[in-house]
Amino acid sequence: MSRRCELTGKGPMSGNNVSHANNKTRRRFLPNLNDVSLQSEVLGRAIKFRISAAALRTVDHRGGLDAFFAKSKDDELSANALKVKKEIVKALAANAA
Repeated sequence: MSRRCELTGKGPMSGNNVSHANNKTRRRFLPNLNDVSLQSEVLGRAIKFRISAAALRTVDHRGGLDAFFAKSKDDELSANALKVKKEIVKALAANAA
């Protein structure tokens, strides 16, 4: 399982540990990933994702999973998230008609 957020695409970054003596050694900064179930109001069910804590705050800020997918770019989403986004768009189109 990769250490990548399914909604934002955030992954590991690299940098340096810097000691008091200014010695530098390479290190990795890993994203804070959590397994969460997010409720879709359009689909009427919960979907499990592995997302970063920052992405969870973004979903909450935008007003839920459906609103997040409305504004999200397809190239940042995982295959699972892209499939759910297409289901939501399809359900919204069916409700509008």
